[in-house]
Amino acid sequence: MEKLIEKLLFSSRWLLAPFFLALVLGLVGLFVKVVQEIIHFAQHIVSASESEMILAILGLIDLTLTGSLIIIVIFSGYENFVSKIDSSGHEDWPDWMAKIDFTGLKLKLLSSIVAISAIQLLRAFMDIKNVTDRDLSWYVGIHMVFVVSGLILALTDRWSGDQH
Repeated sequence: MEKLIEKLLFSSRWLLAPFFLALVLGLVGLFVKVVQEIIHFAQHIVSASESEMILAILGLIDLTLTGSLIIIVIFSGYENFVSKIDSSGHEDWPDWMAKIDFTGLKLKLLSSIVAISAIQLLRAFMDIKNVTDRDLSWYVGIHMVFVVSGLILALTDRWSGDQH
């Protein structure tokens, strides 16, 4: 009975596979948004002001960081929780993909969220005439929560790593 339960528990990890496939669909949706942004950007490149150009580029950077974050979660999560990926047939397989453990994944995830939040905050500052003081205060407050959370997580992981 114990062996059967352990086998069932071990096999249950495959229930996560559809979640990672859903993230792939999310990445496809994000790609559609990037294409839309590029088309919009290209149509207004000549008539746009400097600040509008910077805001458009920050939008592309924001989408790129989000896409990268999705890739990190897909590959690291799949390898950490479901199954190892055979990378022998892929010459350009990035080295980091097989080396990120759960702690590294958490830190990369939170640091990416902090970077995305910082870009959103910078976009708000660049468009300050169209942002209310209340909204700007919320942006700064939320960003600071992410920054402090990231620092606490990093310190906690460092302290717990020293004890093992």
